[in-house]
Amino acid sequence: MRRSTFLAAATATALTASLFSGLAPAWADGTSGGPVLVDANGAWNEPGLVFVTAHSDSPITHITAHFYPLDAPDGAPEAGSTEDFTQYSGQDATSGTWRAPVHLAELGDYRVTVDLQDASGATVTGALSPDPLQYRTILTIPDLAATPSVPDYLHQNVDVNGTVLAEDPRHPDTPTPAADVPVDIETGRGQVTATTAADGRFSTTFVPVQTSIYLSASPLASSTYPGAIGLLTPSQYLHTTQAPVRFTASTHALNLKQGATGTVTGHAEIQTTSGWQPLPHTAITLYGLDSDGLPKFLVGQTTTDSKGAYTLPVSSYNAAPTAELMAGSGNMPFQQIATQPFSLHVAYTTHIGMSADLNDDGSLKVSGYVYYEDARAKWPAKPTVTLQYSKDGKTGWKNAATLPFPIRHNKPLFEETFARTFTAPDTDAYWRARFDGNSDLGTSTTKPVHLYRYATRITGFHASPDPVRKGQPIRFGGTLQYKKGNTWKPLTDDAWPTLYFKPRGSSTYHYVCELDTDKKGHHIGMVAAKQDGTWALAVSRETGDHYLRSARVTDYVDVR
Repeated sequence: MRRSTFLAAATATALTASLFSGLAPAWADGTSGGPVLVDANGAWNEPGLVFVTAHSDSPITHITAHFYPLDAPDGAPEAGSTEDFTQYSGQDATSGTWRAPVHLAELGDYRVTVDLQDASGATVTGALSPDPLQYRTILTIPDLAATPSVPDYLHQNVDVNGTVLAEDPRHPDTPTPAADVPVDIETGRGQVTATTAADGRFSTTFVPVQTSIYLSASPLASSTYPGAIGLLTPSQYLHTTQAPVRFTASTHALNLKQGATGTVTGHAEIQTTSGWQPLPHTAITLYGLDSDGLPKFLVGQTTTDSKGAYTLPVSSYNAAPTAELMAGSGNMPFQQIATQPFSLHVAYTTHIGMSADLNDDGSLKVSGYVYYEDARAKWPAKPTVTLQYSKDGKTGWKNAATLPFPIRHNKPLFEETFARTFTAPDTDAYWRARFDGNSDLGTSTTKPVHLYRYATRITGFHASPDPVRKGQPIRFGGTLQYKKGNTWKPLTDDAWPTLYFKPRGSSTYHYVCELDTDKKGHHIGMVAAKQDGTWALAVSRETGDHYLRSARVTDYVDVR
């Protein structure tokens, strides 16, 4: 018969060093073929049993397990042993796991050595298990319960309760209620705690934060049960009921100028078994959507008040032509999400400038520029500028002309220009240029500028004497006037009527000179008579800054 004895007392020091780093299998006689110990330890939920895993070429016929306190010195006596093994798993006795009851006087962790013998007579003695035996109290919760199992909006609190039982391996099959034991309860996304009362009962309440919950609980070691092993309960599945939601919105489209803020107001409700009722403290969010209709960026957000009402500020920072209003948010356990379409157009700021002059023939010469700053802005297909006029520069604006202008640069901060000369419908008015924007570009208007030129006329014009001798002076009479409002007034020093002469038989007038006027607008001037012809006078060359040309007046003089 082959025999190899590993005496526990003699080998304890060497084997203890490798206790937690793992051991190579222990072979009989140092050769292969005899019993080999793989492991010996307790089950995680049955500390009153020891399980030995081993194998051999011949059927294993005898197993003895010896237990030593984990902190006992080498050579200390064993705390107990067992050899009442029965095979627990394996197809035959050559390989498998055997188990046996353990009866020890004290709770704690124990070093385990094993003696093995097979049918061939090969033995191994004092083989040290790589794992200790945890001989401890087991804490269990056999009756974990949650009510309601399907919480809804009106019944959000879930009551959790159960009983913690302590089972001492020294007194198997006699569980007792465990008092003052903390219990961790896993609620899916979060954890709550409770402590058992004298009867081992515990209870607590939580509100689910997700629609599906796998509920479990685990008792913990305490000063009453130091070192106890708490067993996690099997998971219980709970799910919530999500109620339908609806809400109103004061508008589904906003057109804002850049830098402005709009508002959307409304009221949210939720449907319960009691009917529709206000939905408080719920997010109302405005999202810009991408090309697939999915939320891409946040435009604005608010929360309903205690009565379900909300006011949502909407900034013009981000245009969102295709957007969505949403009541609620993802993974809300008791309510569904409600959505409504929305559109936010932002008219980006534009700048316009104008230079305008009123000519003495009543024509208006205008030039100017328009530009924008923000790179997100785009010119309309056919941009225009409208010229407007008003009597007082404040009200009653009328359109005088619409000027299309070409886009040459099509870039932010680059001026696009316009120009036009046309007959002014009013020669005494305030003028401004207005860029006609669209939903993407804001309208901009220049400051009003007062442009005026008064009508002029010459009354009582005559040349004398008539007839006149050749070489004699001809004097000119008449009065120069301008019209302000509905009244004609003398025009004195601001304009100089021009004298022309057309000889008899000619069809062409020739410039002669300018005539002065006195303080009453009377003409001052004379010329020497040379030949028969027609004299003409008009305000046509030196009209001043604010006067229009006048009609030409004539008088024929016979020179002898």
